Amino acid sequence: MVIFDCNGVLVDSEPIVSAVLAESLTRAGFPANADGLARRYHGRRPADVFASVEAASGKKLPPNFASGVSAETVRRFRTELRALPHVAYALTWVRGPKAVASSSPHDRLRAGLDAAGLLRFFEQRLFSASDVPNGKPAPDLFRFAAARLQVDPASCIVIEDSVPGVAAAVAAGMTAIGFVGGNQMPGRLAHDLVNAGARTVIADMRVLKAAITDIRGW
Repeated sequence: MVIFDCNGVLVDSEPIVSAVLAESLTRAGFPANADGLARRYHGRRPADVFASVEAASGKKLPPNFASGVSAETVRRFRTELRALPHVAYALTWVRGPKAVASSSPHDRLRAGLDAAGLLRFFEQRLFSASDVPNGKPAPDLFRFAAARLQVDPASCIVIEDSVPGVAAAVAAGMTAIGFVGGNQMPGRLAHDLVNAGARTVIADMRVLKAAITDIRGW
């Protein structure tokens, strides 16, 4: 089983997510910068981001803040979101069932994949950190996905673009491949992903086949 993260691996969603969050926080009286948010919370689920913001500021976010951010993010996904280069090629090559395990809530996850034309590759095999007690870097999400798919975690390869995501995959007993093709500082990120436990790092989805082949020894 090959399990993909979504944001920054399958779709180019990070700029949209960071922009919506920064704008929403600023309007709510929590001044924020999109680039800073992207660096600090890369790979984290929204609920954990909101809790961190409240802890750092000592103030509560407005009652409907989370739903407002989600609705605006989904709206922009439907009109702006695109798949990252060569993702459809890579997904076509990976034969058999594939899954997505993302920090995004289900509505955002499904809307993003649908807008990018990638939903057809995964059917119902979509897993959100909203389904588990702890988000990445905890292994909960990947263990949950493996249990639902009835596969041995040791037989799973995870494609991740964040340090929390790689750490979560490794803690779940899975093999992680780091992906840096959607990042503005790929060299630095590659170093961080390897340190987090990634077996190898790729920058182009066209070489995913070779990376998986090398790991599996085909």
